[in-house]
Amino acid sequence: MATKILMEALSPTMEEGRLVEWKKKEGDAVALGDVLAEVETDKAVMEIVARSAGTLLKQIAAAGATVPVSQLVGWIGQPGEALADGAPAPTAADASGPVVSAAPPPGTAASPKAAATPASDPGSSRVKASPLARKIAADQGLNLASVAGSGPEGRIIKRDLDAVNAARPASAPSRPSAGPSWSVSPAGPGLGYTDVPLTQIRKTIAKRLAQSIGPIPTFYLTTEVDMERMWEARASLNAAGEDQSKISFNDIIMKALATALIEHPACNAWWQDDHIRYWNDVHISMAVAIPDGLITPVIRHADRKSLRQIGAEAKELAGRARNRKLMPEEYTGGTFSISNLGMFDIDEFTAVINPPEAGILAVGRIAERPAVVDGAIAIRRRLRLTMSCDHRVIDGATGAAFLKTLKLFLENPLALVW
Repeated sequence: MATKILMEALSPTMEEGRLVEWKKKEGDAVALGDVLAEVETDKAVMEIVARSAGTLLKQIAAAGATVPVSQLVGWIGQPGEALADGAPAPTAADASGPVVSAAPPPGTAASPKAAATPASDPGSSRVKASPLARKIAADQGLNLASVAGSGPEGRIIKRDLDAVNAARPASAPSRPSAGPSWSVSPAGPGLGYTDVPLTQIRKTIAKRLAQSIGPIPTFYLTTEVDMERMWEARASLNAAGEDQSKISFNDIIMKALATALIEHPACNAWWQDDHIRYWNDVHISMAVAIPDGLITPVIRHADRKSLRQIGAEAKELAGRARNRKLMPEEYTGGTFSISNLGMFDIDEFTAVINPPEAGILAVGRIAERPAVVDGAIAIRRRLRLTMSCDHRVIDGATGAAFLKTLKLFLENPLALVW
């Protein structure tokens, strides 16, 4: 009996995935555990593996298609075996090229073959389409029989009609494209623009930010830190460890942050709607910019690790984050976040809380500024830190006490080894 290949939930927050590439062609032999396809989730590019052995009979979803979790993307079975819809699977002799039943990516014209193949019930001329798609087609005078469906069992849905409209000539009214391809407006004075479809990670970022800014009552605390002593301490440490990786200021700040959170557990917490969870261990979410968004790999048990351990782990996680190779457990479960824009010459900023965490630290650049030292003005290396606090968990005095401790650690390096 043929086995379904489903779009799996490859991360805890995944609701849909974009099928980046099929690793097997129709007719290819498949062993248990073989990689069938690569899928872009909301955080990384991961793999769908075979849950049974046999032959890849059919690819239901095309490369580039976005598919909801648990929806069918293909079939594995024996050559010639009938599928659940009654259609015979391709035999080995038919496997010279894949036959994909998904619609072409929105924003591109449907091929003549796709346009000539209506999405219909076997043995019936009635076209499968959602009620909304039927209404849109009626309003726009579209013939549903000429549209390829990408919904369940080939059903035509609104996305398919958007694709047809996007492929129409520029003189015809068009609807916005939401598919995985670029859609560029007609050339003309003041008319040029480019519509870039949302990637899975950008969709998740937008959703999480809306969850944060809207319902979370946030307040901000800013302090300025004298980094002269830490500047000298870092230079000494890096000079002493010539054969080892250099320690960055971000590594030092994460170490100080983790140590301060142990002393102020009220800030190392999650808001859980009907209760607050206070964590005994410190897991720091470290914001890393990637080409199409932001991801937060987690330094686990940061309070128990040395500066060099934190530095090595941060470098390794950041590298794999940029290559979209992180596993879900490596970017979930943080208890407090840090975002550093100092390398971009940003003096200070406010960061958005990453729920369910209750706080995030925004780190600016270390800059030489005039400061009063022992009653006289002197030029000192200064750093501005801004903490965003969820007021449901952290009160003003609580956050201020935490920042005071963090500042003490950064201004007095020996305090970190007390």
